[in-house]
Amino acid sequence: MTRGLASVFDRLDRLGRIAENIALAVLLAGMALLSFGQIILREVFETGVIWADELVRLSVLWLAMVGAIAATRDDRHIRIDALSHLLPPVAVSLIRMIVDLFAAVVCAALAWHTWRYLQVEIEFEDTVLVDTPAWIAHVVVPAAMALTAYRFAVLAVRRLVELTLGKRSGTKP
Repeated sequence: MTRGLASVFDRLDRLGRIAENIALAVLLAGMALLSFGQIILREVFETGVIWADELVRLSVLWLAMVGAIAATRDDRHIRIDALSHLLPPVAVSLIRMIVDLFAAVVCAALAWHTWRYLQVEIEFEDTVLVDTPAWIAHVVVPAAMALTAYRFAVLAVRRLVELTLGKRSGTKP
């Protein structure tokens, strides 16, 4: 039963990785093409698409949010680890577990508060890209913060398991 559940989680993780990588590639390519097209329209034809610059800015937001999820997934988020070279591996794992738990709590709080802000945007009917509801463009922020919180929590639990199993078996985590 446990093996079957692990297999399901592995498949979900692979599916999430594929979706995140595709989203990053599509966002980056779309942003580059739109920017290049806008430059050509301005310089050659002395015209442009009025909403293109705003869409590029929103694409940067989406790219940053999806990139944060992917960085956390791979445990490659920004980290200041000056002490990791001086401390024993068990202490480094313990500190990273605590930091990952703290980051999960902070990201969860950010997800909650950005969700509340999104509700205000819906209430006041803010718009972007000429006439698109702003909440559609900004929903990525609470979603990304929630997914990042989840990823940090998974990293913390994984480190806890490594620490407890490492201590029992007498091996280094």
